[in-house]
Amino acid sequence: MPQALEGSQAIARAVALCRPQVVAAYPITPQTHIVENISKLVADGKFHCELVSVESEFSAASVVLGAAAAGSRAYTASASQGILLMSEVLFNIAGLRVPLVLTCANRAVSAPLSIWNDHQDSMAVRDAGWIQLYCADNQEAVDTTIQAYRISERLELPVMVCVDGFTLTHTLEPIELPSQEQVDGFLPPYHFARALDPMRPLSMGELVTPAYFTEVRHMHHTALREALPEIAAADAEWAEVCGRHSGGLVQVVREGDSGIGILAIGSVVGTFADAADHLADLPAARLIRLRCFRPFPDAALREACRGLTDLVVVERALSPGAGGIIGTEVRAALRTMRDAPRVHNFAVGLGGRDVPLELYPRLIEAARAEEETGFAILDLEPEKLPEEGLSR
Repeated sequence: MPQALEGSQAIARAVALCRPQVVAAYPITPQTHIVENISKLVADGKFHCELVSVESEFSAASVVLGAAAAGSRAYTASASQGILLMSEVLFNIAGLRVPLVLTCANRAVSAPLSIWNDHQDSMAVRDAGWIQLYCADNQEAVDTTIQAYRISERLELPVMVCVDGFTLTHTLEPIELPSQEQVDGFLPPYHFARALDPMRPLSMGELVTPAYFTEVRHMHHTALREALPEIAAADAEWAEVCGRHSGGLVQVVREGDSGIGILAIGSVVGTFADAADHLADLPAARLIRLRCFRPFPDAALREACRGLTDLVVVERALSPGAGGIIGTEVRAALRTMRDAPRVHNFAVGLGGRDVPLELYPRLIEAARAEEETGFAILDLEPEKLPEEGLSR
Protein backbone atom coordinates (compact mmCIF):
# COMPACT_ATOMS: atom_id res chain seq x y z
CA MET A 1 0.00 0.00 0.00
CA PRO A 2 1.40 3.45 -0.90
CA GLN A 3 2.65 5.59 1.98
CA ALA A 4 3.06 9.37 1.99
CA LEU A 5 6.79 9.76 2.60
CA GLU A 6 9.29 12.55 2.22
CA GLY A 7 11.89 11.66 -0.38
CA SER A 8 14.71 11.51 2.16
CA GLN A 9 12.64 9.28 4.44
CA ALA A 10 11.82 6.93 1.58
CA ILE A 11 15.47 6.72 0.52
CA ALA A 12 16.52 5.96 4.11
CA ARG A 13 14.04 3.10 4.28
CA ALA A 14 15.23 1.77 0.94
CA VAL A 15 18.81 1.82 2.20
CA ALA A 16 17.76 -0.09 5.34
CA LEU A 17 16.03 -2.73 3.21
CA CYS A 18 19.38 -3.35 1.48
CA ARG A 19 20.96 -4.22 4.86
CA PRO A 20 24.25 -2.26 4.70
CA GLN A 21 26.43 -3.09 7.67
CA VAL A 22 28.19 0.29 7.81
CA VAL A 23 26.75 3.77 7.20
CA ALA A 24 28.85 6.92 7.46
CA ALA A 25 27.90 10.44 6.40
CA TYR A 26 28.37 14.06 7.37
CA PRO A 27 25.39 16.45 7.43
CA ILE A 28 24.98 18.87 4.55
CA THR A 29 21.79 20.40 3.15
CA PRO A 30 19.78 18.90 1.45
CA GLN A 31 21.21 15.45 2.16
CA THR A 32 20.97 15.64 5.96
CA HIS A 33 17.44 14.27 6.23
CA ILE A 34 18.49 10.98 4.64
CA VAL A 35 21.01 10.12 7.35
CA GLU A 36 18.81 11.62 10.07
CA ASN A 37 16.12 9.14 9.05
CA ILE A 38 18.64 6.31 8.95
CA SER A 39 19.80 7.20 12.49
CA LYS A 40 16.20 7.18 13.70
CA LEU A 41 15.65 3.72 12.20
CA VAL A 42 18.78 2.55 14.01
CA ALA A 43 17.73 4.17 17.30
CA ASP A 44 14.27 2.59 17.03
CA GLY A 45 15.80 -0.86 16.49
CA LYS A 46 14.38 -1.14 12.96
CA PHE A 47 17.77 -1.14 11.22
CA HIS A 48 20.93 -2.79 12.49
CA CYS A 49 24.21 -1.32 11.24
CA GLU A 50 27.36 0.43 12.39
CA LEU A 51 26.41 4.10 12.09
CA VAL A 52 29.68 6.04 12.14
CA SER A 53 29.80 9.73 13.07
CA VAL A 54 32.59 11.47 11.19
CA GLU A 55 34.07 14.96 11.03
CA SER A 56 33.81 15.60 7.29
CA GLU A 57 32.62 14.22 3.97
CA PHE A 58 36.20 13.18 3.21
CA SER A 59 36.08 11.03 6.34
CA ALA A 60 32.65 9.63 5.48
CA ALA A 61 33.87 8.44 2.10
CA SER A 62 37.05 7.04 3.66
CA VAL A 63 35.09 5.07 6.27
CA VAL A 64 32.78 3.42 3.77
CA LEU A 65 35.72 2.68 1.45
CA GLY A 66 37.48 0.86 4.25
CA ALA A 67 34.31 -0.94 5.34
CA ALA A 68 33.48 -2.19 1.85
CA ALA A 69 37.08 -3.21 1.20
CA ALA A 70 37.04 -5.20 4.44
CA GLY A 71 33.91 -7.12 3.39
CA SER A 72 30.92 -5.08 4.59
CA ARG A 73 28.10 -3.61 2.53
CA ALA A 74 28.29 0.17 3.07
CA TYR A 75 26.47 3.41 2.28
CA THR A 76 27.03 7.14 2.32
CA ALA A 77 25.34 10.29 1.02
CA SER A 78 26.31 13.87 0.36
CA ALA A 79 25.69 16.96 -1.76
CA SER A 80 27.36 19.99 -3.31
CA GLN A 81 30.55 21.03 -1.48
CA GLY A 82 30.46 17.71 0.36
CA ILE A 83 30.76 15.81 -2.92
CA LEU A 84 33.74 18.00 -3.85
CA LEU A 85 35.39 17.50 -0.44
CA MET A 86 35.18 13.72 -0.83
CA SER A 87 36.15 13.79 -4.52
CA GLU A 88 39.68 12.48 -3.87
CA VAL A 89 38.21 9.43 -2.15
CA LEU A 90 35.55 9.00 -4.85
CA PHE A 91 38.33 8.56 -7.40
CA ASN A 92 40.03 6.05 -5.07
CA ILE A 93 36.84 4.04 -4.54
CA ALA A 94 36.25 3.76 -8.27
CA GLY A 95 39.88 3.10 -9.15
CA LEU A 96 40.04 0.30 -6.57
CA ARG A 97 36.82 -1.15 -8.05
CA VAL A 98 35.14 -1.28 -4.62
CA PRO A 99 31.35 -1.79 -4.62
CA LEU A 100 29.57 1.08 -2.89
CA VAL A 101 26.36 3.09 -3.16
CA LEU A 102 26.20 6.85 -2.58
CA THR A 103 23.15 9.11 -2.77
CA CYS A 104 23.91 12.54 -4.18
CA ALA A 105 21.18 14.99 -3.17
CA ASN A 106 21.93 17.29 -6.07
CA ARG A 107 22.65 20.90 -5.14
CA ALA A 108 24.41 23.86 -6.73
CA VAL A 109 28.11 24.40 -6.03
CA SER A 110 29.34 27.77 -4.73
CA ALA A 111 30.49 30.46 -5.22
CA PRO A 112 28.15 32.26 -4.98
CA LEU A 113 26.66 30.21 -2.15
CA SER A 114 23.48 28.39 -3.11
CA ILE A 115 21.69 25.60 -1.28
CA TRP A 116 19.18 24.98 -4.07
CA ASN A 117 19.03 22.31 -6.72
CA ASP A 118 20.98 21.89 -9.89
CA HIS A 119 23.35 19.16 -11.10
CA GLN A 120 26.74 20.87 -10.89
CA ASP A 121 27.94 18.67 -8.00
CA SER A 122 27.50 15.26 -9.62
CA MET A 123 28.58 16.62 -13.00
CA ALA A 124 31.81 17.87 -11.39
CA VAL A 125 32.78 14.26 -10.55
CA ARG A 126 31.35 12.64 -13.67
CA ASP A 127 34.83 11.39 -14.60
CA ALA A 128 35.62 9.84 -11.21
CA GLY A 129 34.69 6.40 -12.55
CA TRP A 130 31.35 5.93 -10.81
CA ILE A 131 28.15 4.75 -12.46
CA GLN A 132 25.70 7.68 -12.28
CA LEU A 133 21.93 7.13 -12.35
CA TYR A 134 19.51 10.09 -12.21
CA CYS A 135 16.02 9.76 -10.69
CA ALA A 136 12.90 11.54 -11.95
CA ASP A 137 10.82 11.01 -8.78
CA ASN A 138 11.03 9.54 -5.31
CA GLN A 139 9.61 6.16 -6.25
CA GLU A 140 12.48 5.81 -8.69
CA ALA A 141 14.89 6.93 -5.96
CA VAL A 142 13.71 4.01 -3.81
CA ASP A 143 13.84 1.45 -6.60
CA THR A 144 17.12 2.72 -8.05
CA THR A 145 18.82 2.55 -4.63
CA ILE A 146 17.99 -1.15 -4.41
CA GLN A 147 19.08 -1.77 -7.99
CA ALA A 148 22.29 0.17 -7.36
CA TYR A 149 23.51 -2.33 -4.78
CA ARG A 150 22.87 -5.22 -7.14
CA ILE A 151 24.68 -3.45 -10.02
CA SER A 152 27.60 -2.34 -7.87
CA GLU A 153 28.26 -5.70 -6.26
CA ARG A 154 27.96 -7.69 -9.45
CA LEU A 155 30.34 -5.43 -11.35
CA GLU A 156 32.62 -4.21 -8.53
CA LEU A 157 31.90 -0.63 -9.54
CA PRO A 158 30.51 2.10 -7.26
CA VAL A 159 27.11 3.63 -8.07
CA MET A 160 26.01 7.21 -7.43
CA VAL A 161 22.21 7.61 -7.23
CA CYS A 162 21.45 11.25 -8.06
CA VAL A 163 18.27 12.74 -6.58
CA ASP A 164 17.28 16.38 -6.99
CA GLY A 165 17.76 18.25 -3.72
CA PHE A 166 14.61 19.72 -2.14
CA THR A 167 12.59 19.07 -5.32
CA LEU A 168 12.63 15.38 -4.39
CA THR A 169 14.45 14.98 -1.07
CA HIS A 170 12.04 17.26 0.81
CA THR A 171 8.84 16.50 -1.09
CA LEU A 172 6.09 14.15 0.06
CA GLU A 173 4.99 11.56 -2.49
CA PRO A 174 2.98 8.34 -2.30
CA ILE A 175 5.65 5.64 -2.22
CA GLU A 176 5.37 1.87 -2.59
CA LEU A 177 8.05 0.36 -0.39
CA PRO A 178 8.97 -3.23 -1.26
CA SER A 179 8.97 -5.90 1.41
CA GLN A 180 12.16 -7.14 3.03
CA GLU A 181 11.55 -10.50 1.40
CA GLN A 182 11.40 -8.93 -2.07
CA VAL A 183 14.67 -7.08 -1.54
CA ASP A 184 16.42 -10.10 -0.03
CA GLY A 185 15.36 -12.21 -3.01
CA PHE A 186 16.69 -9.62 -5.45
CA LEU A 187 19.88 -8.66 -3.58
CA PRO A 188 22.15 -11.50 -2.36
CA PRO A 189 24.29 -11.03 0.76
CA TYR A 190 27.34 -8.83 0.24
CA HIS A 191 30.36 -10.54 -1.26
CA PHE A 192 33.58 -8.87 -2.38
CA ALA A 193 36.08 -11.34 -3.83
CA ARG A 194 39.06 -9.11 -3.01
CA ALA A 195 37.98 -8.30 0.55
CA LEU A 196 40.86 -7.62 2.92
CA ASP A 197 41.48 -10.55 5.23
CA PRO A 198 44.41 -10.93 7.67
CA MET A 199 44.33 -14.69 7.02
CA ARG A 200 44.78 -14.04 3.29
CA PRO A 201 46.99 -10.96 3.02
CA LEU A 202 46.82 -8.83 -0.11
CA SER A 203 47.36 -5.21 -1.06
CA MET A 204 44.92 -2.73 -2.62
CA GLY A 205 45.78 0.62 -4.16
CA GLU A 206 49.53 0.05 -4.34
CA LEU A 207 51.80 2.13 -6.55
CA VAL A 208 51.41 1.48 -10.28
CA THR A 209 54.24 2.61 -12.51
CA PRO A 210 53.79 4.06 -16.00
CA ALA A 211 54.46 0.57 -17.33
CA TYR A 212 50.98 -0.57 -16.19
CA PHE A 213 48.90 2.54 -15.39
CA THR A 214 47.46 2.81 -18.90
CA GLU A 215 46.26 -0.78 -18.82
CA VAL A 216 44.58 -0.30 -15.42
CA ARG A 217 42.68 2.75 -16.70
CA HIS A 218 41.71 0.86 -19.84
CA MET A 219 40.28 -1.97 -17.72
CA HIS A 220 38.25 0.50 -15.65
CA HIS A 221 36.89 2.24 -18.77
CA THR A 222 36.01 -1.11 -20.33
CA ALA A 223 34.25 -2.25 -17.16
CA LEU A 224 32.08 0.87 -17.19
CA ARG A 225 31.21 0.45 -20.86
CA GLU A 226 30.30 -3.19 -20.22
CA ALA A 227 28.08 -2.14 -17.29
CA LEU A 228 25.35 -0.83 -19.63
CA PRO A 229 23.54 -4.16 -20.11
CA GLU A 230 23.75 -4.93 -16.38
CA ILE A 231 22.13 -1.59 -15.53
CA ALA A 232 19.30 -2.28 -17.97
CA ALA A 233 18.95 -5.88 -16.74
CA ALA A 234 18.76 -4.84 -13.07
CA ASP A 235 15.88 -2.49 -13.87
CA ALA A 236 14.04 -5.14 -15.90
CA GLU A 237 14.52 -7.82 -13.23
CA TRP A 238 13.42 -5.49 -10.43
CA ALA A 239 10.28 -4.77 -12.46
CA GLU A 240 9.54 -8.51 -12.42
CA VAL A 241 9.72 -8.36 -8.61
CA CYS A 242 7.68 -5.23 -7.94
CA GLY A 243 6.01 -4.32 -11.25
CA ARG A 244 7.82 -0.98 -11.63
CA HIS A 245 10.39 0.11 -14.23
CA SER A 246 12.74 2.98 -13.45
CA GLY A 247 13.65 3.84 -17.02
CA GLY A 248 16.55 1.52 -17.86
CA LEU A 249 19.26 3.53 -19.61
CA VAL A 250 17.23 5.95 -21.72
CA GLN A 251 13.46 6.23 -21.42
CA VAL A 252 11.04 7.58 -24.00
CA VAL A 253 8.52 9.10 -21.61
CA ARG A 254 6.16 10.36 -24.32
CA GLU A 255 6.02 9.73 -28.04
CA GLY A 256 5.47 12.57 -30.48
CA ASP A 257 4.82 12.92 -34.20
CA SER A 258 6.30 16.37 -34.81
CA GLY A 259 9.90 15.27 -35.40
CA ILE A 260 10.91 17.26 -32.32
CA GLY A 261 12.48 15.63 -29.27
CA ILE A 262 13.22 17.07 -25.83
CA LEU A 263 15.85 15.30 -23.74
CA ALA A 264 16.26 16.03 -20.04
CA ILE A 265 17.64 14.51 -16.86
CA GLY A 266 16.23 14.32 -13.32
CA SER A 267 12.93 15.64 -11.95
CA VAL A 268 12.48 18.33 -14.61
CA VAL A 269 11.28 15.52 -16.89
CA GLY A 270 8.06 15.50 -14.87
CA THR A 271 7.69 19.24 -15.40
CA PHE A 272 7.94 18.83 -19.15
CA ALA A 273 5.47 15.93 -19.12
CA ASP A 274 2.98 18.12 -17.25
CA ALA A 275 3.59 20.97 -19.69
CA ALA A 276 2.85 18.67 -22.62
CA ASP A 277 -0.47 17.74 -20.96
CA HIS A 278 -1.50 21.32 -20.19
CA LEU A 279 -0.28 22.88 -23.44
CA ALA A 280 -1.82 20.42 -25.86
CA ASP A 281 -2.00 22.94 -28.70
CA LEU A 282 1.78 22.73 -29.19
CA PRO A 283 3.42 20.24 -31.58
CA ALA A 284 3.65 16.82 -29.94
CA ALA A 285 7.30 16.39 -28.96
CA ARG A 286 8.98 13.13 -28.03
CA LEU A 287 10.08 13.44 -24.39
CA ILE A 288 13.26 11.52 -23.70
CA ARG A 289 14.76 10.97 -20.27
CA LEU A 290 18.44 10.22 -19.82
CA ARG A 291 18.52 8.05 -16.70
CA CYS A 292 22.08 6.70 -16.99
CA PHE A 293 24.72 9.36 -17.55
CA ARG A 294 27.79 7.29 -16.70
CA PRO A 295 28.48 5.09 -18.52
CA PHE A 296 27.04 7.13 -21.38
CA PRO A 297 24.44 5.02 -23.25
CA ASP A 298 25.31 5.96 -26.85
CA ALA A 299 23.45 3.17 -28.63
CA ALA A 300 20.30 3.49 -26.50
CA LEU A 301 20.28 7.24 -27.07
CA ARG A 302 20.57 6.85 -30.84
CA GLU A 303 17.65 4.43 -30.83
CA ALA A 304 15.52 6.83 -28.77
CA CYS A 305 16.30 9.66 -31.22
CA ARG A 306 15.55 7.72 -34.38
CA GLY A 307 13.23 9.63 -36.71
CA LEU A 308 13.74 13.04 -35.07
CA THR A 309 14.68 16.11 -37.04
CA ASP A 310 15.49 18.25 -33.99
CA LEU A 311 16.52 17.39 -30.45
CA VAL A 312 16.46 19.92 -27.60
CA VAL A 313 18.86 18.94 -24.81
CA VAL A 314 18.02 20.54 -21.46
CA GLU A 315 20.44 20.41 -18.53
CA ARG A 316 20.84 21.93 -15.07
CA ALA A 317 24.60 22.46 -15.05
CA LEU A 318 27.21 23.90 -17.37
CA SER A 319 30.90 23.77 -18.11
CA PRO A 320 31.98 27.44 -17.82
CA GLY A 321 33.86 28.51 -20.90
CA ALA A 322 32.62 25.54 -22.91
CA GLY A 323 28.83 25.33 -22.44
CA GLY A 324 26.62 22.29 -22.14
CA ILE A 325 27.90 19.08 -20.56
CA ILE A 326 25.14 16.68 -21.58
CA GLY A 327 24.64 18.48 -24.90
CA THR A 328 28.28 17.98 -25.85
CA GLU A 329 28.05 14.25 -25.13
CA VAL A 330 24.74 13.90 -26.96
CA ARG A 331 26.24 15.52 -30.06
CA ALA A 332 29.21 13.13 -29.87
CA ALA A 333 26.90 10.12 -29.51
CA LEU A 334 24.77 11.14 -32.51
CA ARG A 335 27.64 11.96 -34.84
CA THR A 336 27.63 8.48 -36.42
CA MET A 337 23.86 8.39 -36.82
CA ARG A 338 22.45 8.63 -40.32
CA ASP A 339 19.96 11.51 -40.55
CA ALA A 340 20.92 12.63 -37.04
CA PRO A 341 18.70 15.35 -35.58
CA ARG A 342 19.94 18.89 -35.14
CA VAL A 343 20.85 19.46 -31.49
CA HIS A 344 19.76 22.57 -29.57
CA ASN A 345 21.35 22.79 -26.13
CA PHE A 346 20.09 24.84 -23.16
CA ALA A 347 20.79 25.12 -19.46
CA VAL A 348 17.83 25.96 -17.21
CA GLY A 349 17.13 26.10 -13.50
CA LEU A 350 20.68 26.81 -12.35
CA GLY A 351 20.93 27.38 -8.60
CA GLY A 352 17.37 26.19 -8.12
CA ARG A 353 15.67 28.75 -10.37
CA ASP A 354 12.11 27.62 -11.01
CA VAL A 355 11.43 25.78 -14.27
CA PRO A 356 7.82 26.77 -15.04
CA LEU A 357 5.52 25.09 -17.53
CA GLU A 358 5.74 28.26 -19.63
CA LEU A 359 9.33 27.40 -20.50
CA TYR A 360 8.17 24.40 -22.52
CA PRO A 361 6.85 26.41 -25.53
CA ARG A 362 10.24 28.12 -25.76
CA LEU A 363 11.89 24.73 -26.16
CA ILE A 364 9.51 23.86 -28.98
CA GLU A 365 10.14 27.26 -30.57
CA ALA A 366 13.91 26.72 -30.39
CA ALA A 367 13.55 23.36 -32.11
CA ARG A 368 11.65 24.97 -34.97
CA ALA A 369 14.26 27.67 -35.54
CA GLU A 370 16.10 27.72 -38.83
CA GLU A 371 19.52 27.26 -37.25
CA GLU A 372 20.84 24.83 -34.67
CA THR A 373 21.41 26.35 -31.23
CA GLY A 374 24.93 25.75 -29.97
CA PHE A 375 24.45 26.46 -26.27
CA ALA A 376 22.54 29.06 -24.29
CA ILE A 377 21.08 29.60 -20.83
CA LEU A 378 17.42 29.65 -21.76
CA ASP A 379 16.01 31.29 -18.63
CA LEU A 380 18.65 34.04 -18.43
CA GLU A 381 17.16 37.41 -17.40
CA PRO A 382 19.37 40.09 -19.06
CA GLU A 383 17.93 42.92 -16.96
CA LYS A 384 19.64 41.38 -13.91
CA LEU A 385 23.07 41.66 -15.52
CA PRO A 386 25.31 44.67 -14.76
CA GLU A 387 25.11 47.51 -17.26
CA GLU A 388 28.86 47.44 -17.91
CA GLY A 389 28.61 44.20 -19.88
CA LEU A 390 27.68 40.55 -19.78
CA SER A 391 31.05 39.39 -18.43
CA ARG A 392 31.17 41.57 -15.31
